[in-house]
Amino acid sequence: MSTIDDQNEETTNHDRSYRGSRFSEVRDAIFAEPYQSPWGAPGQPEMPRYVVSLRRFAQGILPFGKPFRFWHAAARTVDSYADLRWGTDGKGFRRLVHPNGICLTGLWEITEETDYSGYFSKGSRALIVGRYSICCTEPRRGYTRSLSLVGKLFPTTNPDHTEPLRTANFITQQDFGGEHTDYINDAVTHNAPDTRSWRRGWGFPILIITGVVLKLIDKEATIRELYEISELGKPKWEPTRTPRFMRLRVAPGQPKIEGDGLDFRDEIMAHIYDKGDPEPKRTLTFEIDVTDEGTQGGLALFETRQFSNWKNIGRITFDRAAASYNADHVIHFHHPKWRGNRNDASTVLRVNERRIR
Repeated sequence: MSTIDDQNEETTNHDRSYRGSRFSEVRDAIFAEPYQSPWGAPGQPEMPRYVVSLRRFAQGILPFGKPFRFWHAAARTVDSYADLRWGTDGKGFRRLVHPNGICLTGLWEITEETDYSGYFSKGSRALIVGRYSICCTEPRRGYTRSLSLVGKLFPTTNPDHTEPLRTANFITQQDFGGEHTDYINDAVTHNAPDTRSWRRGWGFPILIITGVVLKLIDKEATIRELYEISELGKPKWEPTRTPRFMRLRVAPGQPKIEGDGLDFRDEIMAHIYDKGDPEPKRTLTFEIDVTDEGTQGGLALFETRQFSNWKNIGRITFDRAAASYNADHVIHFHHPKWRGNRNDASTVLRVNERRIR
């Protein structure tokens, strides 16, 4: 794994040529090369743990040396819409943050009336590929972690659709500084998390660098807008109407998975599978809540937010999951570019791989 080409962090011609993907090809990629086959069977290797280090993260930050790796990675994450990034060697790319994760597939459903457009409107149903991950190195419960759930929606419910479709991506996470939640059932992720940076400990310098770079590339480091979902499948003549905030939480009634020091990837697999059996037995459901009402306080890297009037509008139901090499190195989730007005595409701050405002 150390042979992964560092240039894969940059935006490439493959990224620029993206015209959409088929759900089946993304699904097949993430379910290939699982770390355990089947999961939990006797004799299977332990889940790998990819280290997040300041040395690797900050490589090239000084002038007159190698290119600043994280700068290129951050710009690519915003500029590239690609769903899969295999790289020239077919091995993908090594994530500098959130390298340890697990992918899930299922269905996005909006069941309640809303004031929003696209796939935030009532009756919307879309196939979804998600990735649940942690910010740093330690995947086990009992430690302070920042859990994250990101996703990409395909505007179809047919898993075998033949035409490439452009996806809508979203990013949600716990407090960027981390939280102490032993069960994923107790973890709530937002598109605008708090930033209690002192909780990061020795990871504090990485958090500082991340914040500075993202602000320079795309203005906002701690908020990811949701307009890609509200514009997915929307007629061009219809105005975009996007919620300002979204949170995802495990549905009430979802059983908790016990186990001291349990790896979150094993926890998620146990929600859906029995050990040693490759066939899914259950589902893992997240509630979708939105609101337009929220306030922010505190200085950069010490931000907290208060929300009000959350409304539950639907759910995400995952029925398959895979902890695999490709789920960590090949699948790619685009970060929506910042807009001055989330409902107006003409106010976007970054065009043609550079910031224009």
